[in-house]
Amino acid sequence: KKSEASGVMAKADIKPKSMHRAKIWSDDVENLYRFQQAGYRDEVEYKQVKQVDVVECWPETGFVKKLQRRDNTFYYYNKERECEDKDVRKVKVYVY
Repeated sequence: KKSEASGVMAKADIKPKSMHRAKIWSDDVENLYRFQQAGYRDEVEYKQVKQVDVVECWPETGFVKKLQRRDNTFYYYNKERECEDKDVRKVKVYVY
């Protein structure tokens, strides 16, 4: 049991080294947009906070399907692109 907890603690220390804004839309930017709408930096932080191994994605597109916010309400997303061109520059891309 103890080794499990220390493994989680090691994972919880993952912090981004730098951040830049997205310039053009891509599948990765789309998913980052969805995580950030739900109140997380990215998939890494979401998995740390929610203690989950996999994030539900649409099999057709690979986009995030459903996210649980910190207050435990759920965000549901469409199969299609949701991040419009005007929102692309708001997306933060973190580098680890």
